[in-house]
Amino acid sequence: MGGLRLGRVYDDTVLLSIGELAERTGLSVKLIRHWSDIGVVPPAARTPAGYRLYDAEAVARLQLARTLRDLGMGMAAIRDVVNRERGLAEVAALHADALEVRIRTLRLQQAVLRSVTDRRPTTEELTLMTDLARLSAAERNAIIHDFVAETMGDLDHSAYRQGLLAVTPDLPEEPTAEQVDAWIELGGLVRDPALRAAMRRMAAYAAKHAPGDPEAAGEHDAGDLTDLWVRRVTEAIGAGIAADSPAADPIVAGIVAAWLPSQSPTGFVPGGDGVEARRRLLEQLEIAADAGAERYWQLMCVINGLPVRPSIAAAGQWLITALRTNPEPGARDASVAATLAEDDTAPAGLLDGCARVLAEVGALVAAVVPDQMDDPTPCEGWDVRALLDHLVYENLMWTSLAEGAPRSDFTADHLGDDHVAAFRSAAAATMAAFGRPGMLEERFGPAPGWRLVEQVVIEMLVHGWDLATATGRPTDLAPDVAEATLPAVRAIYGELPRTPGGSFAPEREAPPGATAADRLAAYLGRAVGRPPSERAAGWPATERNLRRTGP
Repeated sequence: MGGLRLGRVYDDTVLLSIGELAERTGLSVKLIRHWSDIGVVPPAARTPAGYRLYDAEAVARLQLARTLRDLGMGMAAIRDVVNRERGLAEVAALHADALEVRIRTLRLQQAVLRSVTDRRPTTEELTLMTDLARLSAAERNAIIHDFVAETMGDLDHSAYRQGLLAVTPDLPEEPTAEQVDAWIELGGLVRDPALRAAMRRMAAYAAKHAPGDPEAAGEHDAGDLTDLWVRRVTEAIGAGIAADSPAADPIVAGIVAAWLPSQSPTGFVPGGDGVEARRRLLEQLEIAADAGAERYWQLMCVINGLPVRPSIAAAGQWLITALRTNPEPGARDASVAATLAEDDTAPAGLLDGCARVLAEVGALVAAVVPDQMDDPTPCEGWDVRALLDHLVYENLMWTSLAEGAPRSDFTADHLGDDHVAAFRSAAAATMAAFGRPGMLEERFGPAPGWRLVEQVVIEMLVHGWDLATATGRPTDLAPDVAEATLPAVRAIYGELPRTPGGSFAPEREAPPGATAADRLAAYLGRAVGRPPSERAAGWPATERNLRRTGP
């Protein structure tokens, strides 16, 4: 009876050989034999020679088995279904649950692989990321609770501690790639000793100054207060007001006035804006100003699907610097006025020196080619075009002051399509305004007019040095003028805080043989002798508007 053909009858039943069954189902003979051996599709009979024969039901069983296999179901479950030992719906539901777990695991593993590409972690870091991706929701919460417990220590009654514990990472059933990335980053962040120390400081401060209910402030909502001062500081930054200038003081005064009522529940009543109030606000900002802590809360918001507050680090640094510069109302203004009053006599040859510096900077401007406009400069965040625009604007602005009609279009484009013509026109207007009879002796606030000329010289020397460095030109700008300017720069700006948010980075050491302009640049925080892309010190190495610090 061997070699039966499709449709032939064997014991009154139409039977198929394994080859015919393979042809009918599209499965391989080898696979059908394997599935037959494990009981998924047992033979209906055998030929006298021992070859397997299958009935019509085997076709349906194999088609069902193939469908379930394509869905990822295991062969043991498939065998139970096709043998009707378990219901298809029951097995499908169990399998769907298993697939859900697998899908979430795959998403987390995918996020790890993406992070490997973005972060280039070490082998140790990759192991940590992989471990974090495998954690359950309960294990994720346990990590945060352990972090809070270890960080807070014995500060059991801290409202800050309660706030930390009230927010735990809760990944949704179908997290986005951003949420998964945030969880992996958070899991690594909470292992950072620096973050633990920063949050411990915040908690200790809160326990000491506000140990009660965090809602005790009543109508003075902390979020609204933060929005207010960030908005005012952002507006000041947009207007070109340097944090360490006299012009920052009114901004500080307004923020202090809005902040003071929030301190009443803590028992702090300084009696208005003054040294004690500003010291207290500065203390709070310095304790809260931690990038790691800010990132912690941002990641928590991402994971929990909440709105993420934009970083306020830059605004915070601005306000910290403004408070340091103005520890009491009018402090910086008084300091500048005292410095300017020390000598009412214009230095000999000041106008000629200004003309020389403008001419040399003009030559640097004229040498800039279009391909250089996007190149970096020593001023962080400024490319060559932005630097050129600033050089033009400084001339326009000081000219407007000398003419009694100060400009306020700081954010406008002052360069246009012809940077050379723009600078030459602005420089010519500067010299015409400064050359007006009596201008050097005329009073502009507490300062004589020659101080305006001095500020243009400083601006052009500093930012001319930036331009020369960025475009690969010599930095030996007007050596005698730069040498004579150094004492004035030290006197006017020497007391300013050299911190992020301020106008100047910490003073750098100038290398042997440095030019006078190099030494001036190093004093104002430039890294002399390094490529432009490496010279930014983490914040603008000199303020973008020296006028706001000077007269």
